[in-house]
Amino acid sequence: MPSKKDVQILRDLASRVREIAALPLQEEKRRLWRKLNGLTPERPMVMIDQVCWNELQDREELQLRCSDPECRFYEQRLRQTLYQWHHFPADMVIEPFLGVPKAVSNSGFGVHVHEEIRETYSSGGILAHKFFNQFQTEEDLEKIQTPRITHDETETQRRQVVAKEIFGDTIEVRLTGVDPYLSLWDPISTWMGVENALLAIIERPNYMHRLVNRMTEGYLSMLDQLEELGVLCEPQCVIHCTGAYTDELPAPGYNPERPRTKDIWMFGLAQMFSTVSPQTFKEFEVDYCSRICERFGLVYYGCCDPLDGKMNEVRMIPHVRKVSMSPWVNQERGAEEISNDFVFSRKPNPAFLAEASFDAELVRRDLEKTVEICKRHGCPLEIILKDISTVRYEPERLDEWNRVAMEVVNR
Repeated sequence: MPSKKDVQILRDLASRVREIAALPLQEEKRRLWRKLNGLTPERPMVMIDQVCWNELQDREELQLRCSDPECRFYEQRLRQTLYQWHHFPADMVIEPFLGVPKAVSNSGFGVHVHEEIRETYSSGGILAHKFFNQFQTEEDLEKIQTPRITHDETETQRRQVVAKEIFGDTIEVRLTGVDPYLSLWDPISTWMGVENALLAIIERPNYMHRLVNRMTEGYLSMLDQLEELGVLCEPQCVIHCTGAYTDELPAPGYNPERPRTKDIWMFGLAQMFSTVSPQTFKEFEVDYCSRICERFGLVYYGCCDPLDGKMNEVRMIPHVRKVSMSPWVNQERGAEEISNDFVFSRKPNPAFLAEASFDAELVRRDLEKTVEICKRHGCPLEIILKDISTVRYEPERLDEWNRVAMEVVNR
């Protein structure tokens, strides 16, 4: 059992989180997310995620004080939740429980990344990689193994017991299962390098079809195993940095002890396909990811990849509800293509927070342009600030961006 000091620190933090979670505002935000995800929004919704926490470490509110490693794991989550709520909450929802991850292991595809790290931040965060091509021969395809999922029930029980002992009645402790992330091309880009993979699609298309098909079959087997073991997550609160609240999930017949893929959201993406043709996108991404996405209740599709010119193909993916509109899209074209059929998930450029000085009016004009375009085309809109690599060690920029964004969407 952790020290009394560690326990007291965590209970104090958990009590503060529980008090915030009990505010009526939380249920109001859930309601607004459900309206948006049902394509009948009352206003655009806003989230801030993937923050450069390394630049906020000297903030008093974020200083870790526990000594036990397991306690520090929970402490960091609680402190970051509280910090964000007080400084840049946007439309985040604070839940009245603490998730304790089940002890689930994934053997992966059996391919290890071979890379050379080219640059690093002074803080030690990796900035650039050079990946070496491991798929050049027919024999190399045999490297891809079917992932094997295992669940250490003893360790899961231990984690639950320890968490309950630590937190007592200050906050509900809830076991959480696996929230699947099943990109086909993100792993391939690290096994081959993006340029090598794209050239292989041109020069050896049959070879690349065999490669991505093996991965697809592996992912489908992985989902079967997760369902059989009963270790999938419950219907999510967040999907890829956005609110996931919906009246459509879970599906009929839901058993919280054994969630199914059709009870939850999935998100997919093929970022390295940003510059390929719609035909190539369909042939090498849509035709394969659709076999995965068809198993899920709802799908969020896209990330940094510009999809404004590929909406015909995105529409072929089963159960898509939200489509990412990255900083590099033509918003007018994207909104016209999306209309009110999907949520226009706008990713404003995080570079606005990285300039020599922060220009709040530039942010305001950018967001107002998005709101105006989506209003004109009838698009349900969410604004998701993410991939924030730096705020130049001025965390107040996040607070200010939050203030401006909420003024814009509440106007």
